[in-house]
Amino acid sequence: MSSISIASIPRLRPSTLSTLLLDSPSPTSIAIIDVRDDDYIGGHIRGALNFPSQTLDATLPTLIRKLQDKETVIFHCALSQQRGPGAALKYLREKERLAKLEEQQKQQPQKEAEAEGEGENKKPAVEQRVYVLDRGFVGWQEAYGEDERLTEGYRKELWKDGYWM
Repeated sequence: MSSISIASIPRLRPSTLSTLLLDSPSPTSIAIIDVRDDDYIGGHIRGALNFPSQTLDATLPTLIRKLQDKETVIFHCALSQQRGPGAALKYLREKERLAKLEEQQKQQPQKEAEAEGEGENKKPAVEQRVYVLDRGFVGWQEAYGEDERLTEGYRKELWKDGYWM
């Protein structure tokens, strides 16, 4: 059984994320995963990938492959109270499960691993830090919604009264 829990996933403040995005020498080492569903309209963090929570179970293998080279992965939803932390937890547990499978395969004779097409051509895994964005997109848009360097597709009229859903 996994020792990873929602409580063990660190939170990242919007101000820290904005600094990472603006000051990072390699912003391509950061991935932001927005798991909002129908509430995705109204803006998103620049460069974020939308993997709706309703489809996450089916798209998790694709997401893990897509993020394998990223050093920092940040998950969020609207408030980062349910969907964002839950998605981060699923992601981490699936990565852990795959790492255990890979370790078991390494213990097989090398000949079997080569027959499966694995081995020397495989890139070593990048050590990843996974976070949940504190206060989600609601908190983000309050501070950075109108900052076009950090937010794309922002529609202020949808947010004037706070979270609109």
